[in-house]
Amino acid sequence: MGFGDVLDEETERIATVIVDAIFRVHSTLGPGLLESIYKRCLILELESRGLKVQPEVKVPIEYLSNIIEPGLRLDLLVEDRIIVESKAVETMHPVFKYQTKTYLKLTGKRLAILTNFNVPLIKDAIWRIIL
Repeated sequence: MGFGDVLDEETERIATVIVDAIFRVHSTLGPGLLESIYKRCLILELESRGLKVQPEVKVPIEYLSNIIEPGLRLDLLVEDRIIVESKAVETMHPVFKYQTKTYLKLTGKRLAILTNFNVPLIKDAIWRIIL
């Protein structure tokens, strides 16, 4: 792990809780549902664990001193420090990882967790993206 990959202890603790919550939602519901259902259940799971969750966070895009609308929306922002992006797709396209990395750049956050709930084994579909 390089120096750029080192995160503070609290961020790592929250990330562990998020990953555990993703496992819980997936083991309870299984694959095959709509992305919106997984997101809502993940919000409930994270809140039940005492975490502050902001869904659909709007992030303005500024370019050449202009605000570009509609900007973007993060799926979830947990404890104002970790972005969680959830998918429920048959195949994870590489662009999802690039998009998530761009979200980190635009928000100044360091860690994002990207997951795809539409898989038999959730452990194969969780990615940590660090900026």
